Amino acid sequence: MSAESTPDPAIPGPGESRADGPRRRSKGRRRKPRDRRRKALLAMAWTAAGIVVLGGTGAGVLYFKLNGNLTSVDIDQALGADRPEKADNGSENILVLGSDTRSGGNKQLGGGTDDGTARSDTAMVVHVHKGHKKASVVSIPRDTLIDRPACTDADGGEHPAETDVMFNSAYSTGGAACAVKTVESVSGLRMDHYLEVDFSGFQQLVDDLGGVEVTTTEDIKDPDSHLDLEAGTHRLDGEQSLGLVRTRHGVGDGSDLGRIQLQQAFVKALLHQVQHIGLLGNPKKLYDIADTATKTVTTDSDLGSVNSLMSFASSLKGIGPGGMQMVTMPVIYDPADANRVLVEQAKSRQVWDALRNDRPIPAGATEDTASGQAKDVVSAS
Repeated sequence: MSAESTPDPAIPGPGESRADGPRRRSKGRRRKPRDRRRKALLAMAWTAAGIVVLGGTGAGVLYFKLNGNLTSVDIDQALGADRPEKADNGSENILVLGSDTRSGGNKQLGGGTDDGTARSDTAMVVHVHKGHKKASVVSIPRDTLIDRPACTDADGGEHPAETDVMFNSAYSTGGAACAVKTVESVSGLRMDHYLEVDFSGFQQLVDDLGGVEVTTTEDIKDPDSHLDLEAGTHRLDGEQSLGLVRTRHGVGDGSDLGRIQLQQAFVKALLHQVQHIGLLGNPKKLYDIADTATKTVTTDSDLGSVNSLMSFASSLKGIGPGGMQMVTMPVIYDPADANRVLVEQAKSRQVWDALRNDRPIPAGATEDTASGQAKDVVSAS
């Protein structure tokens, strides 16, 4: 989701939405506890690959169609060996970005200027803890002033280092590879994977899911993002969801930090929806979601196939909203410019050190930092 677009820090893999039912035991024979789960995973994999969709359609054709939807970039080749070491504690780090181009159909979705460039206005570092039952998510504000390291983009273009530039300029300068390099420089953590989401695709994905239900504690109205919600419970369609995760003037202090708090709340509501729509029994809907998701995301080369992406998504299916800790990288307002924020170095180090050691982020790490004043305005219904 992009902040003026949307990341989808958590792209729903086709298998993530299965709801487990009660186990049954046949007469005279006790099934092994893992039998049902294995069969469900197998069915999920085959269905998501298009084996049982729209009766009689060729499985191979559908598989290759989904595979052909995917776009990937070779981050490892672009960045080379000068990177933080991979974690050896069983955890993984994924950088989730939203691509925010204003050209084409995206311009019609509201806000921003079509200047011919693409930006990443929201970035989330998703740390999947050992065992893949919990995750910690750290949002990096787009307006944070940082020192961007020299980087090489995926086409081999070289970009010299710059000081005191906005964080989101890394993506517009050198694309995915430069964004990853910058996040690794800021955090000291190696990014094991990369997922980029286009916000027009995000809108379609929400519609394919049947909308997302949220509750707002106050009215939210922002003409720039085409959003007009009264306080209460709403089932948001794709356009409304996009407006919610992109609004910054309709709630809180009008800053990007408030928008991040809305985005974090929406991600939890989205996960709640994915877990409860029962896709395993609806192969047509499952295929539609798989088709949209594979068109919407750009991945690192390790995730650049349907099999790899499905396997990765399946490994995360045990992480629900209750198992996800979401914070914003500790920042303070820039005294010289109210529209910019600065990294709160000591507290940020607590955040990144916790993730490096595969531990929960301490509550004190985000106390007394800039917040955005939009916490708890939106929640999952």
